[in-house]
Amino acid sequence: MDFNVKKLASDAGVFFTRAVQYTEEKLGQAEKTELDAHLENLIARGDCTKNWTEKIFRQTEVLLQPNPSARIEEFFYEKLDRKIPSRTTNAELLGQYMQDAAKEFGPGTPYGCTLITVGEFQRRLGGAEREFLQMSAINFLTPLRNFLEGDWKTISKERRLLENRRLDLDVCKARLKKAKLAEAKAAAAPDFQETRPRNYVLSASASALWSEEVDKAEHELRVAQTEFDRQAEVTRLLLEGISSTHVNHLRCLHEFVEAQAAYYAQCHKHMQDLQKELSRCGLQFPNAFAVNASTSGVSAGPSPLSTATLPEVSPPSRPPNPSNALESSTLKIEEVKPPATGTRKAKVLYDYDAADTSELSLLADELITVYTVPGMDPDWLVGERGNQKGKVPVTYLELLS
Repeated sequence: MDFNVKKLASDAGVFFTRAVQYTEEKLGQAEKTELDAHLENLIARGDCTKNWTEKIFRQTEVLLQPNPSARIEEFFYEKLDRKIPSRTTNAELLGQYMQDAAKEFGPGTPYGCTLITVGEFQRRLGGAEREFLQMSAINFLTPLRNFLEGDWKTISKERRLLENRRLDLDVCKARLKKAKLAEAKAAAAPDFQETRPRNYVLSASASALWSEEVDKAEHELRVAQTEFDRQAEVTRLLLEGISSTHVNHLRCLHEFVEAQAAYYAQCHKHMQDLQKELSRCGLQFPNAFAVNASTSGVSAGPSPLSTATLPEVSPPSRPPNPSNALESSTLKIEEVKPPATGTRKAKVLYDYDAADTSELSLLADELITVYTVPGMDPDWLVGERGNQKGKVPVTYLELLS
């Protein structure tokens, strides 16, 4: 018990002297031992690495798991050293809902059959997403977390020890300086006319005591300097290891990019397969603009499936020429006038070559004005570009506001 009390008192004294030294340094009343430039650069580089690694780690977590509640749950599972339960991805859940809805609507109906097909591909997308999340967590997040919770904590601990050793060194320097000043003052020649003979003995005794105090302070300074130098070397070696950390994180970053590329390639392939499957089924998708044009003259844009612009998607087949007798006999394009309301802008998705003089040739990505007139086939609209006018197929357009 006595030993513990003495140690506690000693630690309290050391803490107090360090606090006094630190305060005086901040107030400019005490000298501070500066670290060498190389060590200062290593410390700055280490702080920069820690700060940016932490930001990248946090944002990657948000990217992989946008739900904050799920992130908190995963955090507790990791701290409790328990396996994180597998979660159903949003795409898988959507696919399941689509397939369940198809059972209610009837799998033999066109809508139900399409729901089953799209739902299956949504589940495939969800499986690819789960695999990507697992690979990213193992190959990218785990190394970053290990650095922040392992290597950096060790470096921070050694840096705190280095700071304490520096404070101890500066305390010893200040103590030695005070002892030398006191020794010089005690050793100064006394005034023989004003000083009593009895004080000569006291002055000599004080000088001897201060000489012993100087020797003790010099010994403590040498010990403190040795401990400071040793701790500075340990800290320097740990900080130089940051270069190896950068190399490791670079490798992990490449693996993360590879996982992302594989995931998006899988998604693209699944969507291409889905489009082929829907095309093979020969499903026809009604055009909302054409359905509503005869009643209101203004309508919503086409179905997303009819205007998808995924890579390597060929333009839709040319719609058949209208056979409506009214249109073929009485409707003359040059005589058609745009309605007062109901005209819209449309973006051309694919190049289109006019089959005859009644049609308007199109170039991909250009903007034209379109509208419908009574008696027109619903698969066609009247398009205008400057002074040019002609029929254009709806499936080649993306209707804008």
